[in-house]
Amino acid sequence: MDEKFCGTAYVDRALTHFSGIIKDQLARIEVMKQSSEWTDYSRLPSIVVGICWGDGIGKEISKHSERILKHVLREQSRNGKVQFRTIEGLTIENRVKHKKAIPDDVLAEIKKCHVILKGPTTTPQAGDKWPNIESANVAMRRELDLFANVRPVKIAKEGINWTFFRENTEGAYILGSKGICVTDDLFVDFTVTTRQGTERIIRMAFEYAKRNGFKRVTAVTKSNVIKTTDGKFSEIAKMIASEYAGCGIKLDEWYIDIMTAKLLDAERRGDFEVIVLPNLYGDILTDEAAQIQGGVGTAGSANIGKKWAMFEAIHGSAPRMVQEGRDIYADPSSMIRASSMLLGHIGFAKESEIVEKALDIAGQFERKFVLTGRSTGATGEDYTTYILDLINSVDLLTKWEKYTNE
Repeated sequence: MDEKFCGTAYVDRALTHFSGIIKDQLARIEVMKQSSEWTDYSRLPSIVVGICWGDGIGKEISKHSERILKHVLREQSRNGKVQFRTIEGLTIENRVKHKKAIPDDVLAEIKKCHVILKGPTTTPQAGDKWPNIESANVAMRRELDLFANVRPVKIAKEGINWTFFRENTEGAYILGSKGICVTDDLFVDFTVTTRQGTERIIRMAFEYAKRNGFKRVTAVTKSNVIKTTDGKFSEIAKMIASEYAGCGIKLDEWYIDIMTAKLLDAERRGDFEVIVLPNLYGDILTDEAAQIQGGVGTAGSANIGKKWAMFEAIHGSAPRMVQEGRDIYADPSSMIRASSMLLGHIGFAKESEIVEKALDIAGQFERKFVLTGRSTGATGEDYTTYILDLINSVDLLTKWEKYTNE
């Protein structure tokens, strides 16, 4: 039989490609099996905070977030407990120049920090002017093993208090640039689930629920159709849930399609508390949740690993806003909220609470400045000044309690 007709050469090439993927993933599992300790920020003589501006609107909204962060940590900065470092070179232009998602020198600087505040970065897509380099976010999560993407969404006046635990280093995204064009007619991408990766994200969600008094953890999959990878996620969730039954924490499972609908159900959505889910579903669902809160510009994101942590906005770099000269009107709320999460993570709970409450008052209650992304609304600088005024006001907590109790 003609080799071109039977496709033997195509199959062999695809098998070689897939073999390399399997070997890489098996090696990654061995690394995950090695025990390592969590960073104890309270024992560090000085906490190094790296600030990566990114590109697009990243520089604009990052500088506003940096302004807030440095203000609330001014005493800690003066006495050396906290150090700030600016890390440049994570722009799309520099990444393309080096043909790497994160250039080596930039990654080395990032690894010298304990936590990173990162602005949005541009990820090339098919058909645009940039070559096909990997997402900087995906690369950073993998390089620093930031396995947990934690995204809180709170709307006090509607009784919504959700915390999403999105698996961050597996699923469809970890192999997003590893797909293969088998022939001109056949294209294959890959998704991956490991026992170790799944166990640690689900256990982290249950531990969070236990520490914070939540009684419900919701696992989101499509295990009725995607039976191997999602099926394993579901199976492991049930196994871990059995360990927490004595704490009064119950597990329920929803399929991703109906779960997107339930977040819009005003009568049911307030019942959800802690939600754990694979990478792709987590990305989709948390954007929907942020939109309910007031838009993707209002939500921050934490990427947590044992050694490092990175905090960022959940939205993209919006290059068109820069091209149209509208970057000064970009909403900095998501980056400022990410700063609040960073503060809490490194042990400054009081400062974190103050920033978060100021954001709530500015965005959900008083709304003295409205951001539209255009000259019809406030600039990011004006909005940041407004938030700083709230942070410095003596009646901040009284205001917040008044608004939430109305």
